[in-house]
Amino acid sequence: MKHKVGFIGLGLIGGSIAKAIRQYYPDYEIVAFDKNKETLALATQESVIDVAVTAIDDNFRECSYLFLCAPVVYNAAYLKQMKEFLHEDCILTDVGSVKTNIHKEVESLGIGRYFIGGHPMAGSEKTGFSNSKAMLIENAYYILTPAKEVPKEKLRRYEEFIKNLRAIPLILDHGQHDYITGAISHLPHIIASSLVNFVKENDTDTELMKNLAAGGFKDITRIASSSPTMWQHICLTNKENISEILGRYIESLKSFKELIDDSNEQAIYWKFDSSRNYRNAIPSSSAGPIKKAYAVYCDIIDEAGGIAAIATILASNGLNIKNMGIVNNREFEEGVLRIEFYDETSSKRAVKLLQKFRYIVYER
Repeated sequence: MKHKVGFIGLGLIGGSIAKAIRQYYPDYEIVAFDKNKETLALATQESVIDVAVTAIDDNFRECSYLFLCAPVVYNAAYLKQMKEFLHEDCILTDVGSVKTNIHKEVESLGIGRYFIGGHPMAGSEKTGFSNSKAMLIENAYYILTPAKEVPKEKLRRYEEFIKNLRAIPLILDHGQHDYITGAISHLPHIIASSLVNFVKENDTDTELMKNLAAGGFKDITRIASSSPTMWQHICLTNKENISEILGRYIESLKSFKELIDDSNEQAIYWKFDSSRNYRNAIPSSSAGPIKKAYAVYCDIIDEAGGIAAIATILASNGLNIKNMGIVNNREFEEGVLRIEFYDETSSKRAVKLLQKFRYIVYER
């Protein structure tokens, strides 16, 4: 029997999972619903999906997997519509970064034996199906939060399915998941957004802060470009955890301020040294909830054709450039070209290649 997979929503995450399924399970039939007809047309044109539907109907019957990939506040609402399509071999899942609310709805509907919550710890500041790609979830932790009624055999089957999509499954309680992601994903987005707004509100009349913002500022605030609607929903659905964590973080900032006010040299040094050591100990072998930017910085001589020469070297060696531009104010000296790639392998190849041509290259 041919396996069928259903998708409710084909945005960045839903589209990326669908593309990964198409890549690693090419014989599976994929049916998808999305409110955006252009998205469905593009997914059909790229042969990612087999059936595009503009309403949730009988096309979703007999699915082996049903993915809810809409914004978190809508996924819970879609559960009621999906209930009639569930059968004993079906696994119902979602991809939301907040789990408690949907688990409560699953319990109230009495469909726990079908539901395994999911959260691929990968993403991008860019949104939509047009930015999705199969490799987005590759080597990323994929958190699974099974309802307590789910049979062990179903959970093992879904774990294997996720592994075959080249992600790394990790089973957590849904409450534990929401607390952890509150600290390592939700809080950083709030910090990035508040930092950008702080600079905006305290800038000079001639916007000197904005124009002089160095590469480091743009790097740590990159995630502030994420979807405001998505983060509005996340803050409202995980508000208890976020509020508690944010309160602790505010206290830590107050503590840091006191050290500076007191000119406590040793304690200030320890703060920076401790954070440096802890950050350097974070493994880089797998992706976290905030997608890493694979960028290299290359010194460039201010002359005609300088950028074209570098682009030609990279392109002629089969390296695809995601983004490229001059950084006018940064931590290095002289002029620099920032080159961003789609994956770590490409960035490492670029470093060796440019060094071979005697360019001075910085890795970040």
